[in-house]
Amino acid sequence: MNKKLAAALSGGAVLMLTLSGCSDDSNKKVDDWAKTFCNTAQPQFKKITDANAAIQAQTRDDSKPADVQKTDSAAFQQISDAYKALGAAVDKAGAPPVKDGATTQQEAVKELNASSVSYANLKKKVDALNAGDQAAFAKGLEDIATELGKISSTGDASLKKLESGDIGKAMQKQPGCQKQTPSSPAPSASGAGAPAASSSPSGSAAPSASASESPKS
Repeated sequence: MNKKLAAALSGGAVLMLTLSGCSDDSNKKVDDWAKTFCNTAQPQFKKITDANAAIQAQTRDDSKPADVQKTDSAAFQQISDAYKALGAAVDKAGAPPVKDGATTQQEAVKELNASSVSYANLKKKVDALNAGDQAAFAKGLEDIATELGKISSTGDASLKKLESGDIGKAMQKQPGCQKQTPSSPAPSASGAGAPAASSSPSGSAAPSASASESPKS
């Protein structure tokens, strides 16, 4: 269960975090836009990474359902908050100075906000699970993992467009938009106050499921 959630999370899409390396191309206006966005977005990417790490930490076979529930709930809330903040960061940065920049910006903001809502809904579903019934809890986590997979595989077209072309090249040069390293130690279920950032805006987080896995049938 939580293992499936963690797998779905790692397969998600959080934009820039997948970027690495440098670009030799130079366009001051585009570079300035990327710097403005990435500097603001970095803390949110970090939050998503930390949330993902917290979920991963609850994939042990001896994890208790109640602990898994608390961790996944806190992580989903963290990721939801991070996506909302990323949408605000794209909005604040303004339209990127490229062709159809305004449209790309608007669609990216829309997708980021939609992702925020999706993760908030996942949190509600995790909270509603019965941690006292291990089999039912495991099944519930499996269903959430499936939904998470759908969230991570759809709705990121605009984000991918944002990180492509000249904008993507400019982002590659910004530390704030490069892959983040999870905090150590990973946030606990009760202390995951800030979203983590190992995925890129198109990335998703998935609850860990082994903690509550039921016997295989």
